[in-house]
Amino acid sequence: MVFSSIIFIFYFLPVFLLGYYLSGWRTGALLAGSAVFYAWGEGAYVFLLGALIVLNYAGSWIVALAPSERRRRAALIGLIVLDLGVLGFFKYAGFVAHNLNLALPGAPLPEVKLALPLGISFFTFQLISYVADVYARRVPAEPSLTRFAAYILMFPHLIAGPIVRFVNIREELHADRRETGRLGLGLQYFIIGLCQKVLIANTVAVLPEHTFSLAPAALDPATAWLGAIGYTLQIYFDFGGYSNMAIGLAFMLGFTFPKNFDYPYVSRSITEFWRRWHISLSSWFRDYVYIPLGGNRAGRAKTVRNLLVVFLLTGVWHGAAWTFVVWGLYHGAFLLLERAGLRAALERAPGAVGHAYALLVVIVGWVLFRAETLPQALDYLEAMARLDRLGPLPLDMRLLLDRETLAALAFGAVFSAPALPWLLARLGATRLPPAHTLEARLDTQGVRVVSAPVLLAGFVLSIALLAGTTLNPFLYFRF
Repeated sequence: MVFSSIIFIFYFLPVFLLGYYLSGWRTGALLAGSAVFYAWGEGAYVFLLGALIVLNYAGSWIVALAPSERRRRAALIGLIVLDLGVLGFFKYAGFVAHNLNLALPGAPLPEVKLALPLGISFFTFQLISYVADVYARRVPAEPSLTRFAAYILMFPHLIAGPIVRFVNIREELHADRRETGRLGLGLQYFIIGLCQKVLIANTVAVLPEHTFSLAPAALDPATAWLGAIGYTLQIYFDFGGYSNMAIGLAFMLGFTFPKNFDYPYVSRSITEFWRRWHISLSSWFRDYVYIPLGGNRAGRAKTVRNLLVVFLLTGVWHGAAWTFVVWGLYHGAFLLLERAGLRAALERAPGAVGHAYALLVVIVGWVLFRAETLPQALDYLEAMARLDRLGPLPLDMRLLLDRETLAALAFGAVFSAPALPWLLARLGATRLPPAHTLEARLDTQGVRVVSAPVLLAGFVLSIALLAGTTLNPFLYFRF
C-alpha cells in the first residue's frame, strides 16, 4: 500500500485519522495503525521488524547503563552488527553469493533469493542512528517500548523515508496529545506531493520504461537523451513527491519531519547537489560514517578515503548491483575533483556553466542508476554520445509524446526549480510565520500557503489519473 493509491487515500487514511484524533492514547493508535499499514503489504515481515525493535530497545539500555565504556561499546557494536546483518542477509546475500560463484566456480554457494522487506534500508538506518545517539549521550534511552516502536514503525516514514532521527521527534512523541493545528498545512504538503508523484513522475515514466527496454541497436541519440531526461524528472518527482506526502502526513499527526529535497537540479556543483538531494540520507552518512572516520580532519589521503567509503556505501545502500556501486563511486569521484580545484573554477565561471556541468553529471549518473546492468548502461551512454547521428525521433517515441507527457515534461522542468515559491510570492500567498523550528527544519525560505481551489484541482486531477490507469510505479518502494 503506497500513499499514492486509492485504497490509502480513501480507506486507510480517513479511518486511521478518525481513530487517531478520537483516541485518548495517540501513541498507541499510531503504533497500531502503522503495524496494520506495514502488515498489509508485508505480512509476516512485520514480526521481523517487531523483533528488531525489541532487541534494539533492550540493547539500547545496555548501551546507556553498562558500568564500563568497554561494555557500552561492545553493546553498540553488537546492535549495529545485528541490524546490518539482517539488512545484509535480505538485501545482499544473493548478490555476494552470485559474484563469489563467478569468481570461484569450483565451490558454488547457494544464491539466496528472498523478497526484500519493505523499507528495510530506511528502518535499519533509523535503528542504528538511535543506538548510536544513545551511546553518544545525544539522547537518553527511551523508557517506553511503545513509544520506541511507534517511532520505528511510524508509517509516514517507514517504507521510503525521510530518515527521521529519534532525537528530532522525541519531544513530539512524548506529547501524547499532540498539536493538530497544522492539519491544513499537512494536507497542502500531501496534495502537492501527490501531484508531483502522479501528474509528473507517473506520466513521464513511460519514456524511460520504453527507452531502457530497447536493444542497443534500436537506441538512437535523441531517444536515449529523451529517456534519460524523463528518468531524471521521474526519480526526482517520484521520491520528492513521496517525501512531501510523508512530511504532510507527519504534520497531520503532530510531528515535524526534516525536509528531504531542496531543488537539487538547480545545483552548480555535485557538492551542492548532495546538499540538496535526499538530505536525510546525506546527513546520516555525514554524521554516522564520514565524521567518525575522521572527516576531512585527518589529512588529504584519509579525506579521499573517507569520501570514497561514504559514496561507495551510498551506492550500495540503494541496491545490490554493480550499477549502484559504480554510481556511488562516480559521484564520489566528482566530489574529489571539485575538492581538488574544479569547484573553485566553477565558482569563477558564469553560473550557467556550473549548472550545465552539474546537470550533465547527474543525468549521466541516473543512466547508471536506472540500467539493469553495467553493459546496458555503457550501451545507453554510448547512444547518448553519438551526437553526430542525431536525427528526428522514431515513430514509437513520437507516439509516446502525447499532450499529457509533453505537459508533464514541461511542468517537471519548471517545478524542478523553485518556481512554485516564486509564483506563490508573486500571487501574494500567505507566508507562515516561524513556528519554533519549522522553517529551520523544513524550509529556510519560509512556507507559503497554496490556495484551496488550486489544491482541490490538483487533488481531483491526481485521483482521476490514478483511477484511470494501472501505471503507478514507486522507485524507492523496495529500498
